[in-house]
Amino acid sequence: MTDLPYYHVDAFADRPFTGNQAAVMPLEAWLDDAVLQAIGEENNFAETAFTIPDATGEADFELRWFTPAVEIRLCGHATLASGHILLQQFPDKDRITFRTRKAGILEVRREGDSYSVALPAIPTDPVDIPEMMAAMGGKPLSMLRNPDHYNVFRYATAAEILALKPDMKALAAFGDDSFTATAPGTDTDVVSRVFVPGAGVDEDSVTGSAHAVLTPYWAAELGRNDFTAYQASARGGYLGCRLDGDRAWLSGKCVTVVKGTFSLG
Repeated sequence: MTDLPYYHVDAFADRPFTGNQAAVMPLEAWLDDAVLQAIGEENNFAETAFTIPDATGEADFELRWFTPAVEIRLCGHATLASGHILLQQFPDKDRITFRTRKAGILEVRREGDSYSVALPAIPTDPVDIPEMMAAMGGKPLSMLRNPDHYNVFRYATAAEILALKPDMKALAAFGDDSFTATAPGTDTDVVSRVFVPGAGVDEDSVTGSAHAVLTPYWAAELGRNDFTAYQASARGGYLGCRLDGDRAWLSGKCVTVVKGTFSLG
C-alpha cells in the first residue's frame, strides 16, 4: 500500500469554509500523469497541487496543478496553498519558489499571518466575440482577451456581476477557456466572478490566475498599482492585488482544514 501526504487548504480565506479549496500533496518524485489526474478527479476540487523537490536548482520545488478533468497551465490559489503548507514545514524560510511547466518560476512569501504569491501579470487586448458575450449574459461594456484563453468581460456595476447566470454549456464549448466578469466593487475596489466550465469548474471560488489578468487591467483603470478585490462566488474570498513590473502579487490568508494521507491501495 502506498500512502501519500494530503492537505486540504482553504486559500484566500481567513476561516474555514470560505475562499477556494485546494488539495496539496507534496511528493518525493512524480507519479505517472494518469495517476496524478486520477487523484485530481478523486479529490474533486478546482485544483490539486503536486510538488516535488526541484533537482535543477532553479527553484525550491516543482509544481503542477490538476482539476478533476485536466492539467492546467497556472493556478494561483493552489500555489498560495502549496506555499502555505511548505512554509509551515520549513519555518526558517520566508519564501518558497516553484518551477512550473508553463508559467515559469513562481514565488510565495510569508507576510505575518498571511502570504503573497507572485504570478505572471497577464495582459489583455480588446476583442469582440459576440458568441462569448451572449453566453456570459447581461450587458458587458467591453470584452478583453489573452491568447492563453483568458477572457475578461467588463460590466458597469457589482449588482450586474452578482446577477449573472452564464450559459455554462455554451461557454464549455469554447474549451478550457477562463471567463471572468468584473466591475467596480462596493466594499472593495473590484469585484469579479470566474467561470471555467470547459475545465470541469462551472464557477470557481477564488481564482488567482484570473486576478493575474485583472491586476494589470484594473491598475490601468484605477490609475494605481495596488487595490482590493472580492470574488463573489458562493464561498467568496478577498485578495490584495499589486502590480510590480511583469508580476501580479496577490495576498491573502490560508486555513488548513484537513491533514491526512491519500492511499493508492
